[in-house]
Amino acid sequence: MGRAFEYRKARKLKRWGSMAKTFTKIGKDITIAVKAGGVDPNANPRLRMLLQMGKAASMPKETVERAIKRAISKDQADYKEVVYEGYGPFGIAVMVETATDNSTRTVANIRNYFNKFGGSLGTSGSVEFMFERKCIFKIREKENLNLEQFELELIDYGVEEVFVEDGEIVIYADFNAYGTLQKYLEDNGCELLGCEFERIPLNTKELDGAQYEEFEKLLAKFEEDEDVQNVFHNVKT
Repeated sequence: MGRAFEYRKARKLKRWGSMAKTFTKIGKDITIAVKAGGVDPNANPRLRMLLQMGKAASMPKETVERAIKRAISKDQADYKEVVYEGYGPFGIAVMVETATDNSTRTVANIRNYFNKFGGSLGTSGSVEFMFERKCIFKIREKENLNLEQFELELIDYGVEEVFVEDGEIVIYADFNAYGTLQKYLEDNGCELLGCEFERIPLNTKELDGAQYEEFEKLLAKFEEDEDVQNVFHNVKT
């Protein structure tokens, strides 16, 4: 297995433990997707994928409709995707992806979390170079599928790694391959279960037990914040 598999296997960051947080995250993504590409899933691949993800997560229909309504309503503030970069305690590089309708509030909160736990908010680009951005598709495993042959077929579409995880096929590819790869998978009858984007650290930093416990306090504050969508860091776990 390659680096992407090992990273995914080792990553310890808690991932939206509550169903409500999951729905909020997908809902914001739906609103942003509709703003960018319209309400027709057939013409908006990102929205089409998010609707599939919502269905897989048993997201209530009214929650989906509310997210779409927010996107087309003139009375609602727009969500904007903003990425914050900084250093946590012990020099750990951290990237925080947010979706916010009030960037003044969000940046104040993010700065406060960094400061409170011995870190500092950096400028744009201060740690981004330490990460590679990837798109990850999950598809339902097909009966009698030759995984190695399947991976070879996908190389021309920017795919770097394919492996099975919890009964699903996980496909890692370059971030820029997202649209082309989604179309290929759909055109070839793959049942898409979800898609996400990850930032994989080029190098990792090791913490001892006490240091990691301290760093986890910062991660917990990010997770509690409703504006935060994803957090990535370069801690070796």
